[in-house]
Amino acid sequence: MKRRSLKEYILLFSKGVAMGAADVVPGVSGGTIAFITGIYEELLNSIRSVNKEAVKLLLKFKWADLWKHINGNFLVVLLSGILFSIALLARLVLFLLNNHSELLWSFFFGLIVASAVVVSKKITRWNWGVILAGVIGIAIAYYITVATPTQTPEAYWFIFLSGAIAICAMILPGISGSFLLVLLAKYEFILNAVKDLKLDIIAVFGIGCVTGILSFSHVLNWMLKHYHNVTVALLTGFMVGSLNKVWPWKQTLETYTDRHGEVKPLVQENVMPATYEAVVGQESYLVYGIVLALFGFLLVYLIDKFTSDNTTKV
Repeated sequence: MKRRSLKEYILLFSKGVAMGAADVVPGVSGGTIAFITGIYEELLNSIRSVNKEAVKLLLKFKWADLWKHINGNFLVVLLSGILFSIALLARLVLFLLNNHSELLWSFFFGLIVASAVVVSKKITRWNWGVILAGVIGIAIAYYITVATPTQTPEAYWFIFLSGAIAICAMILPGISGSFLLVLLAKYEFILNAVKDLKLDIIAVFGIGCVTGILSFSHVLNWMLKHYHNVTVALLTGFMVGSLNKVWPWKQTLETYTDRHGEVKPLVQENVMPATYEAVVGQESYLVYGIVLALFGFLLVYLIDKFTSDNTTKV
């Protein structure tokens, strides 16, 4: 278990806050933040360490050895930042999505463009296999963004399944767990459960997340270890393909009415800002959108520069 100073733990907590903020927004992945801030592989290894050996240490009441084995300080600080961010931002994100979606999506569009550039730099050697993996990643992510959400059950078993699916995507750079929740018609349901402190829903969803992440982290870690360039190219493709979802200006083609009687977008298409103003009849906030996109791009660039120049990998 890596020793860290108080300053490094504060920085790690802030990375968790950034991951939580990204995971709240459909279309953005917390895994992207983990990747560009230099903690991605440590996160995967720490998750993988919750295994049979950890269970043996737990049953033998070897608490200190267990804590060291699972990199407990890292996980607790990072998870605290993620949970703090989700709890703090759930209401704010719902408000922005409903009232200023163009500005929110503009910021994340710039963030994801920069993230794709930063992550692609991790590829040490390009060949046809790497390029093909990138193209496949783009195709998969794009297909996910154009898939149509459907009404789904609110039973505990489906909430558990939703958690397991979403968390796998949340640790993948470029694939948004939040957007998969949108496709499963459980995004606002889960956010409202957090906002209203519905502990039973939160607990079942959380158990599904734990189950999913413990299973999937082994697969992803194996891929990075044995097929690093192909895996990174695939993740980069995921980010590029997901840009279709976070384009700020959209025209709603079809709607549906949820169980609360509220009309929600079902099928949307991307349009240019001028078309958005003409068809939707709302201000496009183009200048503000460009500024926020540039800010998002610059933010990722500075994070990458800071973490790359920092000799202590946090």
